[in-house]
Amino acid sequence: MRNGKPKQNKYTKSAATRPREQGLEKRSKERSGQTKAVQKADSFLDELKNDLVAFFRVNDEESFTYQQVLDHFGVGDRKMKLIMQGLIGELTDEGALTRLPDGSYRADDTAGTIEGVVDHVNQRFAFVVPTTANGVRGDRDDDIWVATDDLGGAVDGDRVRVVTYTDSSNRGRRTEGKVAEVVERGRTEIVGRIEVWPTYGFVVPDSKKLYEDIYIPKEKLGDANDGDKVIIRLTKYPDPRGNRGRFEGEVVTVLGLAGQNNTEMHAILAEFGLPITFPAEVEQEAEAISAVLTETDLKGRRDIREVTTFTIDPVDAKDFDDALSVQILDNGHFEIGVHIADVTHYVKPGTQLEEEAFRRATSVYLVDRVVPMLPEKLSNNLCSLRPNEDKLTFSAVFEMTPEAKVVKEWFGRTVIHSNRRFSYEEAQEILNTGQGDYLEELRLLNELAYKLRDVRFKNGAINFETVEVRFKLDENGVPLSVYPKIRQDTNKLIEEFMLLANKRVAEFVHSLSKPGQENTMVYRIHEGPDEAKLQQFADFAGRLGYKLKLDDEHLSGSMNRFMDSIEGKPEQNMLQQLAVRTMSKARYSTEDLGHFGLAFRRYSHFTSPIRRYPDMMAHRLLQHYLDKGKPADRDEYEDKCRHSSERERMAAEAERASIKYKQVEFMSRMDPQRTFEGVISGVTEFGIFVEIIENNCEGLVRMQDLSDDYYEFDKENYRLIGQRTKKMYTFGDPVEVRVKETNLARRSIDFELVTDRPSRIANVGFNRKSRSHRDDSGLRGSRSSQRSSGSKRKEGTASKGENRRGGRGRR
Repeated sequence: MRNGKPKQNKYTKSAATRPREQGLEKRSKERSGQTKAVQKADSFLDELKNDLVAFFRVNDEESFTYQQVLDHFGVGDRKMKLIMQGLIGELTDEGALTRLPDGSYRADDTAGTIEGVVDHVNQRFAFVVPTTANGVRGDRDDDIWVATDDLGGAVDGDRVRVVTYTDSSNRGRRTEGKVAEVVERGRTEIVGRIEVWPTYGFVVPDSKKLYEDIYIPKEKLGDANDGDKVIIRLTKYPDPRGNRGRFEGEVVTVLGLAGQNNTEMHAILAEFGLPITFPAEVEQEAEAISAVLTETDLKGRRDIREVTTFTIDPVDAKDFDDALSVQILDNGHFEIGVHIADVTHYVKPGTQLEEEAFRRATSVYLVDRVVPMLPEKLSNNLCSLRPNEDKLTFSAVFEMTPEAKVVKEWFGRTVIHSNRRFSYEEAQEILNTGQGDYLEELRLLNELAYKLRDVRFKNGAINFETVEVRFKLDENGVPLSVYPKIRQDTNKLIEEFMLLANKRVAEFVHSLSKPGQENTMVYRIHEGPDEAKLQQFADFAGRLGYKLKLDDEHLSGSMNRFMDSIEGKPEQNMLQQLAVRTMSKARYSTEDLGHFGLAFRRYSHFTSPIRRYPDMMAHRLLQHYLDKGKPADRDEYEDKCRHSSERERMAAEAERASIKYKQVEFMSRMDPQRTFEGVISGVTEFGIFVEIIENNCEGLVRMQDLSDDYYEFDKENYRLIGQRTKKMYTFGDPVEVRVKETNLARRSIDFELVTDRPSRIANVGFNRKSRSHRDDSGLRGSRSSQRSSGSKRKEGTASKGENRRGGRGRR
């Protein structure tokens, strides 16, 4: 640095002046195509070298002479001068430093950078999540801590390059860094509520990870009025090289008055980058498809129209994408057909329909509506397996013994004629009463499903059923009641046969591979759990009196016994959610890695092509190999798998946001004096989360509202402890609360404590420095967001056994 002083506020030996995430420091990993991050220090020289790197990187806009470096580090000893000179030489040879013509040194802009995505967890700091080869989030200990001031104009979701640094005072803590470059903007459009003033406007973003209001010049307000919910396009970002500037934007869409049901649902879709309507050219292409089946359409198809066939779906469903057929064979076996809508007969590669289906990749199920992957002409008409109509299908037909063992199988295109459309409730009523249409067929399928399920669990499948909430809405979308969904035998019946078809399709495609040429297939994979997370959960469950065996031989059985033991207990929902979060997330891939949760060696998604693009890919690949085709391009399909997994994640977040919004809206209509029985579902440094038992709505009792004592957060034991009274609030404790405040804009509920039954401890004995700066400083049973708390909202649950479609979940 030729003039001035280095930035002391960014580099200091005092750990207390800069909050950092505490956690185990791992050796920085080599990443493909990237340079090394700062290495863990194994000696004094390593520590000193890291200190030098940190000094140059946090002051990367300046250059420094050798003497200035010595002065900064206070080096006067001759031996230390020689050591420093040697280390600077090493760093120059390694490319970490560049020697300028005037003899000074500066950090190399390209050295030590890692590419990743910004996760802006609260107003003070963000994490940069490093990019991995398969697109899946790696170990959280590899995430890079970045102060908000060092984001360089980047916002949540942006892809950035970050320079990393550490120093000798940072041992045992997370790697820090600062953004060197915004590689790609994650979002250019933002949803929020606009405040209009005479000469300008401001938009308050809906996203809880955007902390600055966006300035809108008067000429860019469009038709927006004060209080409207709008979509804006960002036109200006803060200066990445300083603290000057602000976000600016222009209104591109007015969604309507904030607070109205339709407006808010559209806003949720827009917030997560999900479409609201189909482009006109896509609708036109769909409308042009003939609904009349011709001889050409039927050519080469197996005709199953004379076999008893029916569908079982949710009562409000219109897109019936699967049907079951039942036939008793002369040898005492049963022929069970799983017939799936032949979407790829209508949606051809290279068409507008195909491009839009790929872009969406999934249907989205909000509380009050479905945003389909395909236009209504296809999803609810041509492809929907409606009763008393001939329909084109892609089928998996199994010959099964009375013990549910598959002895023969056939895959191919068919034509069917559904005799009956059942809702789950109708089919269950027939099973319960022993009266109604197709009673014997339903009984047979139910018996086989029970046997298939028993075999799955015997082979190591884990029961990951979690509580799902449903809403009764009035004609304006206002929630009148909230209740948990009950899974019955008919839900499980359908699920078992869909699982069977998905599994056997994957195995069949693999069996067609030639030696040395494995067929490319789109698999639904679920890797085993992270051992550290699993051990943490087992330790926590142990404190509540539950024992888990974590070795490979006993894990699945132990986990299932645990799930059975908590059924019906107040803490059931929270513990189920936590158990799910210890597991990896299921995703799509061409890698043949199996499905841990289902205990399947191979598994695909084949049974829902109306609402999932990966199922369309599976149909095309299956037909390709039936036609003796060569292995498809793996890289092309892997890219499509990553896209599909990402769109599925966005859709799931939107679904959860719509549920949370309706829960908050429902609770906002409660009598202010009404009290609710609940259980503590999460403990954090800023309060306790409480879940109401009767409706699963969750809210926060803030730390400042616990006014009878000064409470401290015991992170290791997930509890708050009163400094004076030794009163303790811990996960699973029963409490009684009333609603203090609801905030629809934040989708949050604040409770106040009415009564409690806390325990007390004689000896606190916990580390008072256990407060964490990261969102997961506490243990949470379900997702909730608190913008003002400075805490990141926990990511939603992993794939569940079934979802709104009833039996056809994201496994």
